[in-house]
Amino acid sequence: MADQTWVAGTFLSRLEKATRDRLLAAGVRRAVRESQVVLREGAEESHVIVLDDALAKVTVAMADGRQALLAIRMSGDIVGEISALNGTPRTATVTACRPSIIRIIHRNAFRAFLRDHPDAALEVAGIVADRLRWANRRRVDFASYPVKVRLARVLWEMAAAYGRRGPQGVVINVRLTQGELATLCGAAEISLQKALGGLRATGIITTGYREIVVRDGEALRAVAGYRQL
Repeated sequence: MADQTWVAGTFLSRLEKATRDRLLAAGVRRAVRESQVVLREGAEESHVIVLDDALAKVTVAMADGRQALLAIRMSGDIVGEISALNGTPRTATVTACRPSIIRIIHRNAFRAFLRDHPDAALEVAGIVADRLRWANRRRVDFASYPVKVRLARVLWEMAAAYGRRGPQGVVINVRLTQGELATLCGAAEISLQKALGGLRATGIITTGYREIVVRDGEALRAVAGYRQL
């Protein structure tokens, strides 16, 4: 099995190589197309999916029929672990944002893996805790900051996690609609459009079809209210 460098913070990056290889070997490798749903909210199923070479979005249905974007997941992440651990229906839908490779691990195999590798079980607990902490931070942001700041924070985090360096800056080519980005920022779409326009007007970002380029990372950090490291 070829070695690979995983982005820091993802589940696979937290595992020792032998443990990681054991987990990947337990999965059935599948290729999925862009926009393909790999987990569906409400489904009564309990397998885990490891994102081997993938980018995906996590959404939930709202009462008015729209989809609210909760998070982005990338290569090295796992999804579906809650249903695997407690046997409840899926709490969200996971959709591939580009052609991807995933590994499907059945619940019994995943639970056996965690029993045999208590260090990995601790990392799963850490992943769940990190996601809860992220959700709590978002709730504080929604209550405390204007849309422009919330947008800057989301774009900064997306650029750090999923961006690639291009000639004009850091390209965030996660395929999200403005409506999806608005729900991630906790804003109305018209408010998001105004905030995007403000960042464009100052030259901090440029936008294209489902693509954002961060041209001035330090200025974006300042708008987000993050102190210089």
